Amino acid sequence: MGLSASIAGQILSQGPMSFHDFMERCLYDPNQGYYTGKGKTPIGKQGDYYTSPTLSPVFGAMLGKQLEEMWKFMGCTSFTVVEYGAGTGQLCQAILNYLKANKKMYTLLRYCIIEKSQAMQQLARLHLPDQVEWYQDITEIGQIQGCILSNELVDNFAVHRVVMKKILMEVYVDYENGYAEQLKPAKSALRAYLSELNIKLPRGYATEINLEALDWITSIASTLKSGYIITIDYGYKGHRIYNANQDGGTLICYHQHAVNDSFYTHIGEQDITSHVNFTALSHWGAKNGLKESGFTDQGYFLTCLGFREYLLNVLATEEDIVQAAKQATFLNHILLVDMGSKYKVLIQEKGVQSNPLSGLANCPAV
Repeated sequence: MGLSASIAGQILSQGPMSFHDFMERCLYDPNQGYYTGKGKTPIGKQGDYYTSPTLSPVFGAMLGKQLEEMWKFMGCTSFTVVEYGAGTGQLCQAILNYLKANKKMYTLLRYCIIEKSQAMQQLARLHLPDQVEWYQDITEIGQIQGCILSNELVDNFAVHRVVMKKILMEVYVDYENGYAEQLKPAKSALRAYLSELNIKLPRGYATEINLEALDWITSIASTLKSGYIITIDYGYKGHRIYNANQDGGTLICYHQHAVNDSFYTHIGEQDITSHVNFTALSHWGAKNGLKESGFTDQGYFLTCLGFREYLLNVLATEEDIVQAAKQATFLNHILLVDMGSKYKVLIQEKGVQSNPLSGLANCPAV
């Protein structure tokens, strides 16, 4: 039985399910989910989208440079990196390759990966060193002194879809000769989310609420004894999420490198994702002991860390100068301008003396 038929059967036997639960099954069904199904490689040329680490190891090197500075600020002692959703492992590989040059830090470094997809984990293990530790949940690691890192993680948490009518309503998914949506009064947790952030939606306004992001930031904040959290994803601060230009929500699908809003097609075969509300991450982070170090565009973050210069040094070893120049132009545009403007970097800290981080140097408001 295919995933679509399985979900339809569940709805027919148990009644309409929230869009959150529908999205959860589409992405993370143990056997047929987009991220968890066997033999699926969603990232790269043969998949549905690219990520920054898959385009160039220089992206990972810049993160390694920022981690190295954090380690120095924390006294050059034992340092744990926890990477969420490592995917193919290319980011981890690039970070470790960069940090090898710092023998003292590399000796004191513990690198942990939390990756629920067995397919992705098996793929990553093929080229990552044995020193990398693998976990299903951050609570298995213990108290962390170092940095918790994620790249394009939070946008793939299952979200609740809501629309403001006379009262706040939530989207549910029904099935009768095909999928159909219906509205039910929103649960108190969804109303509380908007109230906590002082958001008043106008009549007819539709959006998404990512309650899982709040659980996630609360969990990692409690596990971080001292250090930093780096969250890289596409999204905005709240004032840009909730405005007239976004009154239909931000939820989209990626299938074979094309964007669509057909949530009920290609079930289990396409990515479903929504923009991250970074204000919510900062707000609930602060409630759990985190201080915002800074928030900026990925392009600005990489530029401040010396991306262009590092890339030129890497490409200087290429024999084909013309091809190297084309590669430099492409990567500078895609990682600093295109993806560089869409993706944001939020850094939070806990239990450390505040020091200006190079990746956030005089960062402009975004």
